[in-house]
Parts: sequence; structure tokens; C-alpha cells
Amino acid sequence: QLQQNGYLGGIPDGKAMWQQVANGDIRADLFSLNERWVPLYNIDKIFHGLRDAYQIAHRPQAKKMLLDLGQWMLSLTDALTDAQIQRMLYSEHGGLNEVFADIALISGDPRYVKLAQRFTHRQLITPLSNQHDELDGLHANTQIPKVIGALKVAQLTDNDAWQRAAEFFWQRVTQQRSVSIGGNSVREHFHSSDDFTPMITDVEGPETCNTYNMLKLSKMLFLQSGDTRYLDYYERATYNHILSSQHPQHGGLVYFTSMRPGHYRKYSSVTESMWCCVGSGIENHSKYGELVFTHKPGALAVNLFIASELHWQEQHAKVRLNTHFPDQQAVSLHLDALKEPRRFAIKVRQPDWLKQPLTFMLNGQPIETASAEQGYVTIDRRWQQGDSLSWQLDAQLYTEQLADDQNYYAVLYGPVVLATPVRAFANEQLEFIADDSRMGHIAAGPTCPPEALPMMLDSADDFIAALERLPSKELTWVAQDNVARIKQSPVPERTLLVPFFRLHDSRYQVYWPQLGGDDLQQYLAHAKATAQKREALARITLDSVNPGEQQPEIEHDFQGQDTRAGVNKGEHWRDAQGWFSYRLKNPQQRATHLRIRYFKGDVNRQFSVHVNEQLLAQVTLKDEQSPDNDFYTIDYPLSEAMRQAPYLRVRFSAGENSIAGGIYGVRLLAK
Repeated sequence: QLQQNGYLGGIPDGKAMWQQVANGDIRADLFSLNERWVPLYNIDKIFHGLRDAYQIAHRPQAKKMLLDLGQWMLSLTDALTDAQIQRMLYSEHGGLNEVFADIALISGDPRYVKLAQRFTHRQLITPLSNQHDELDGLHANTQIPKVIGALKVAQLTDNDAWQRAAEFFWQRVTQQRSVSIGGNSVREHFHSSDDFTPMITDVEGPETCNTYNMLKLSKMLFLQSGDTRYLDYYERATYNHILSSQHPQHGGLVYFTSMRPGHYRKYSSVTESMWCCVGSGIENHSKYGELVFTHKPGALAVNLFIASELHWQEQHAKVRLNTHFPDQQAVSLHLDALKEPRRFAIKVRQPDWLKQPLTFMLNGQPIETASAEQGYVTIDRRWQQGDSLSWQLDAQLYTEQLADDQNYYAVLYGPVVLATPVRAFANEQLEFIADDSRMGHIAAGPTCPPEALPMMLDSADDFIAALERLPSKELTWVAQDNVARIKQSPVPERTLLVPFFRLHDSRYQVYWPQLGGDDLQQYLAHAKATAQKREALARITLDSVNPGEQQPEIEHDFQGQDTRAGVNKGEHWRDAQGWFSYRLKNPQQRATHLRIRYFKGDVNRQFSVHVNEQLLAQVTLKDEQSPDNDFYTIDYPLSEAMRQAPYLRVRFSAGENSIAGGIYGVRLLAK
């Protein structure tokens, strides 16, 4: 819909919906607004696209359309209170505050500064500005663009509190909520920072879009501060999560990178897949050169060790950075096109993974350098045509334990995460390319049994010391000692470790279980029992919903009125003062029971559960229903008519002056 008032959008019956919003009729849920699916997120992408078309492609028409659309948003929200806008921001809205700040810079119109401030989500930013981490259970990539926008607004308005919020968010996510490859979240949500169990048990690991946005945030913070810790993360995430997320032959892109030992990834199909991680994923692989160099008057910084060429216009010089890192440790920087000698500084980043200070050769001769300051070694001299500066990146092997101190270890070489190919079953044929189904991006095949995994025996240091590097051009190590594999492969195999970004079309292991002595048998017994319990439940589960999570609710045609969702003790829930419902599949009409999961603290809540408009249960949550555990389930037998229906619409309706739920899980069971 393109209207005379500047509005451009593709939201069904958008004119009526936006009029409701303008009138103050705002019904926001996590991923919907006034019964439309993420319309703010939709409009955010149009804003960003027009901004980029103007700033990058220099299209004057894009600027006019951008400002017209901005004027429409100003008019839409003019009569709304700040509280009403904050209520609207409960729905996913991308980085609207960021783009409004950019429009302020493009137009010089201070109204957009105010609009950017009004569209900054206080429910997220205020705790962060007070150094409080309240991220558990939140949809991860909904939050990161909000923080990027808050930082942009902070830089524009000198807002120290929002600056602190962005810095604290970055620190918590990268240092306490990320895994070795630089990614974060499970099933798109932040799990508890002190329990990474979902990361190594779930098949839906870090989402590529999240890391795309964390790199964007890291770049902004680095360019503002010059602090190289932002580059240390940027390098780690680039080499491992981003570089590994595209197939080197057919170009398919990855949505979830599972950290479950022995699992695998799905790649997009060129003609059948268009996920968010395809859109941002294509952009990812155009950006490897963007932070290799930065400069200011009289100084050039070498930030990343990636072969590249720079035309440094200020000094009328061409700079070539030559390296085959990580396969080789040598790096050299050559100066060309200097018509006359010039004095300037070259500052080379001292990575956090190097144990020794960098040393340099100039034209083959050792030179003195300034001591490393603020993360850089500086060579300040009069340079001339043909000068060549060289150094070695003396990377070493080391391990990194899972962030919650469980006995799982990743193996790294400098910034590069190593992974191990895993063979789970004889003659297994996995499908690595996704189809066009709604959940085709999930690697939903069989999980690897624990006895098929290679395991690290004794200490991590002993394991590293026993690794043998093979004499190949590309990095490869073989583990022959301090390794256990209970279930031997039908084909004898060596346990190899290679850069994760090179391992495709295979099951893999990034995190090694580390065991010793009796722990091995205890681990296997516990892992088998857990797997058997999970498999037994899976065998009788016909369909299930995780309330309050985006993808499960989309997949099950969520509908509702006066409903809300949230997180409690790391578990997602939904409740309602009105009602909400899901549509579940009943294949072959095998269903016999509906299992509902509750929280023990929700006592005295009264509501009804209907299936296909027939009453299944009148529920009153009572103390005696709550055992010692925080959560419990109740199985409700289905009527014969319900059992015979191919689809079941399950509806939860609040009783008078009460609340329906919270509902923490809905599972349709066979006998």
C-alpha cells in the first residue's frame, strides 16, 4: 500500500490497523500488534532499506521516500503518549530508534531525535543502564537491534545512561551468554547465563542473525572507544560463526548452528529458502574487509589479519596485507604508490590470544617498536615506497570451557575454533539442504547417541599436549591419546580436529565432554537414561507447543485476546485475562490425552480448556497440585469426538475476574 500521506507497506488492511494505533487502540503481544504479524518490524525493514538506498546507493528518490515515510510516522504517533508508544514497543520492532536517529542526521530535523528517544524500549534499556541483566528467556534478536538503536541515540544526545546500557549489554552477551564460536541463544531465546545445558542438548543453537547484529554493535562500540576487546570478539565471531555459516560450494546459508555434540546444520536452498538468516546472511559475507583497517590523521590501524588491499587516500598510498592465517602464521604489510617518503604511524593490534608481544621486521631487518598501548603495537617512522613490514602470529592451541563451568571444552587455535567430524550411524544419509517448509531451517534429524561421541579423557591440558598437527597446508590435528569413543565406528577412523569454518555436510563436535575415571560410566548411564526418557516421550507426542516462543506459536496458528507472554525461571509462559488458542495436529487420529504444564505459584487461577469448542476441563489451580518441583504437568483425557478430529483447536479462556494460565507447555499425546 502506497498512500498519499507517505506510508509504504504491505500489511493486510494496514490503513485500518494504523488508524487504530493512531487513536490509541494498541494491542501488543511479543510478535503481533493489533492482530497483525510484526507490522512494526515490517515497517522497520522498509525504513532501513530506504536509508541504505540513499546512503549507500546515493539514490535521491530514496531520500524523499524515507523522509515522507518518516513524516507519516511523526503524524501517526503525534497524539500518542509516551506510555502508549512504550506499550506498542512490547511487539518486535527491529531498530526503529536507530533509523529515526539516522533520519535526524540526514534531515537535520530535531523531531526525529525525539522520535528516536520515544521509540527506545525502556523496559529493556533501563535495567541495562543500571547494570542489571534481565535477559533470561527474552527473544535474543528482538533485543540486540533495540540496543544498537539506544547506542546510536546515546551518541547523538550524549545520553550516558543509554551508553552504559549498550556497553553492559555487550559485555553480558559476549562474555556470559555466548559460546566459543561467538554466537548466542537457543531456539532464538537467551537461556539462563548460569546454565548452558540447553546449548549442548538442543538442536536449535545460536542464530546467525544474532551474531550479525552483535558484530554491528561491536563495530559501533569499537569505533567510538578504540577499545580492542570489541575487536577480539569481532574476530572470534567472524572467523567461526559467520565464516562457517555459508556453504563454500552451493552458497547455502545457515539459520541455527547447533552446539549439541554430534549434531549438524541445515543450509538454505537457492530457490526454496528465504529466512531472515538468508537476508542478513548474504550481507555477512560482503563485510569481511570492513574493519581490517581503520585510520585517523597520521595513523593507520591494522585490526584484523585478513589478506586485503587498501587505498589510503590521505597518504596517497596503497597498502597490501598479505597472509594465509590461520594456516600460516606469517603476515606482511607492503606500501606501494608512495610518490615521496611520508611520516605516519602504523598500529598493529596485539590480539588477546597471543601469549608473547608482537615483534617486527622492516625490509628483512629487526626493528624497535613502541610498547603495546591500548591493544596496539605502534611503528612510527618515515615510510617510503616499497617498504615491507612483517611479523608472526604465534598462535597456540588451548581449550575454553563452557561458560557455566560444565565439563565441556572447545578447542581453539588462536581465534579459530576447531571441530571434529562425527559419525553417529553406519550408512547414515542426512539431508543438509532445507526444503521450503515452515520449519525447514531446523536440522530435525536423529540426535547423536552419547556413546558415539569422542570424549576428552583426563585433563584438558593433557588432551591439548597430545594433539599432533598433520603436515598439510591447511590446519589439521589428530587426537590419538586421551580420547575415548565407546561405540566404535564400523569404519576405522582417526579423530581429527579442523577449523569449524571448513567443516560442512557432516555431523560435528565443537564442545567435547571431558571425563575421567568412573565419571565416564556415570556420564554414559545418565546420558542414556535421559535420552531414553526423551525418546519415550517423543514416541507418544503427536504435536506440542512452547507457549510464548515465536516460532512454535506461528507454527500452531496462535490466536488470542487480552493475552500476554513472558519468562519465569527460564521457562516461557502465556496467560490471558481473555483467551488464547493453538491448533494442533492429530495425525492418524491417535490422540488420547492433552498434557498441560503449569507453575506451582499460579494457585487459585480459574479458567476453562476447550478443544474444538467442546469443554475439556474446568481448571482451578490448587496448592496440592504443586509438588516440590517448580513445574508440573496434568494429563486430560480427550473425548471420543476430540480423538477423531484431524486437528484440535485448544483454547484457554479466563474465568470471571481470573487469569487463564500460565501455560508453560501444551503436548498432544498418543496412548
